[in-house]
Amino acid sequence: MSIRFSLLALLQDTPRYGYQLRSEFEARTGAAWPLNIGQVYTTLDRLDRDGLVHNDGGDGEGHVIYSISDAGRAAVGSWFGAPVGRTSPPRNELAIKLALAITLPGVNAAAIIATQRLASMRALQDYTKSRRDTVAMQRGADMAALLVLDSLIFQTEAEVRWLDLCEARLVQQAGQSSGQQVQGNAARQQSTGIFREGASAAADSRR
Repeated sequence: MSIRFSLLALLQDTPRYGYQLRSEFEARTGAAWPLNIGQVYTTLDRLDRDGLVHNDGGDGEGHVIYSISDAGRAAVGSWFGAPVGRTSPPRNELAIKLALAITLPGVNAAAIIATQRLASMRALQDYTKSRRDTVAMQRGADMAALLVLDSLIFQTEAEVRWLDLCEARLVQQAGQSSGQQVQGNAARQQSTGIFREGASAAADSRR
């Protein structure tokens, strides 16, 4: 849904065609989420069908120009005014992968965590460098890019902390399993000893 409303928001400035919308979106979000041009035009067709934009025809250079309708302005206004919902969080591939790894035999969850942590740390370094470079340019138009980079940095830092927690829980679980195994072995040894003592006493009584 964010692409749908993002395109509507960009059309509030001025009518645009698909490639212009894609360029504006990527420029204003630091190119963190590149858009497929096919996705842009598919979304524009749906917005036109729903009465949220107008197809203004060609510009004489092979481009189809779109403008926002009154209904579209109302829809994007409501989008800006409403909080982002958390009732249906987006699927987290990493969380799903780890959840399955610890419940399936033969999957090394610890190795998955180590591999992901390395990749996340590298991404964090790249985001931090990009932020430092953007700040060094000191352009007012870079504020949007900084906001996006800050979001990516905080999300990646949180992911690394979560991976550390997952690793600690795996270690704790392994320790508990080892302790339970040791206790089980001791109990079996004790039971075996009691059985042997009983058998020996029984044999003595029969003599």
